[in-house]
Amino acid sequence: MSEQMIIGMHLGNGYGNLPGSWRAPGVDPTSYASFDAKVRHAQAAERGKLQFLFLPDGPTHVGDIENEPPNFNLDVMVTVAAVARETSRIGLVATGSTTFTEPFTLARQFKALDVLSHGRTGWNAVTSSGEDVAANYGRSLPSGPERYGRAHETVQLVQSLWGSWGESAWVHDQETGRFADADQIAPINLGGAHVASRGPLYIPPSEQGQPVIFHAGGSANSLELAGRFADAVIGAAFTIEDARAQRDAFRRAAELAGRDPDEIRFFAGLMTSIADTRRDALDRRILLSGRTFPQRAVYLGRMLGLHLDHTHLDEPVSAQQLSAARPSPGDPRSVHALAIAREGWTVRDVLAHGVIDYHPVIVGPASDAADHMQEWFEAGAVDGFWVSPDVYDGGIDALVDGVVPVLQDRGLFHREYEGTTLRDHLDVPALYGPDPRVTGRADV
Repeated sequence: MSEQMIIGMHLGNGYGNLPGSWRAPGVDPTSYASFDAKVRHAQAAERGKLQFLFLPDGPTHVGDIENEPPNFNLDVMVTVAAVARETSRIGLVATGSTTFTEPFTLARQFKALDVLSHGRTGWNAVTSSGEDVAANYGRSLPSGPERYGRAHETVQLVQSLWGSWGESAWVHDQETGRFADADQIAPINLGGAHVASRGPLYIPPSEQGQPVIFHAGGSANSLELAGRFADAVIGAAFTIEDARAQRDAFRRAAELAGRDPDEIRFFAGLMTSIADTRRDALDRRILLSGRTFPQRAVYLGRMLGLHLDHTHLDEPVSAQQLSAARPSPGDPRSVHALAIAREGWTVRDVLAHGVIDYHPVIVGPASDAADHMQEWFEAGAVDGFWVSPDVYDGGIDALVDGVVPVLQDRGLFHREYEGTTLRDHLDVPALYGPDPRVTGRADV
């Protein structure tokens, strides 16, 4: 593990991770459709020397569109292109599904973005898992084995296509009139049970050769896919022990695939609400997400084995209830939720701590976030974090101007970019075309 952590930032719908962030004071309510807003947020993250931006994607919306914006960008590829032209160093990682996108399309889009960004692009290669997504493509969701069989073939095809234009093939000699060395640009003619492509791809290498591969997921199928192909994993863990176990599992999977386990990076998610005091941060979270608390109180009660009356949100959990509480063994968030409840907060405040959010939530001063990150990093649980601020406008500055300097002063985070590409930022090996060391199943 490096002596310094790597930090990425979630770049989503233009507002932040809270459902009401679009209504926060000072926020432009049209930011969802504003690429200028995405650029501004990316530039703020780059000012803090963050190593990458992470853009999840899910081409569907099943939420409360009446009151909340969709969680994703209008289009991750267009967003990355817009951001790439207005930034110079920060990495740009976008999600692309292997389930409903052809390998040639993925290869062309991501390598073109890598050339556009001068070697700062990463591909978060994932499978799609929702029937709602499948319906948008006029299909039924394939089975798990089908989805991951296609994913293995797709990644190998994409890497082969990336390498089908030789590293030194682009001659562009104006005097001789020789544009390229045709002998170094050849079809790949590969096919498997799920996908195929002739190739070649007519795009030269970027400054880092080809995009870095990320993966997000934690199933056994995800372990195998990431172990074979991923340089970095976007994870979700609620305890140090859980994060360490996940990191170790991905490292073992990489080793089983014939790779050096030190080459794979594991990033845990972290959601932040930074303010001068915890009370200030809680009040902001209540303002921007309190509408959902009555329903969440019911879920919190089930998590703790209690009946919580959603009409009594401004009362603490009683001593009698606390003594009877039994954290759910199937929900890793429940132990922390009970610990917060035992501090005497009202049910509304307990929920405002983010105890049932999908990543750990830091609510309070910047030093609290730095302490959390230091503890997990020094415990060997993570190589770094991907951070999701509650409200981008203000929340990114709180991260960059509050949390980052504390980590820098502690020697845990760099002060300047030492390289220019995403591979440089992550300290992962150079690669052009498929990795010749990878062994095992699903070869196309």
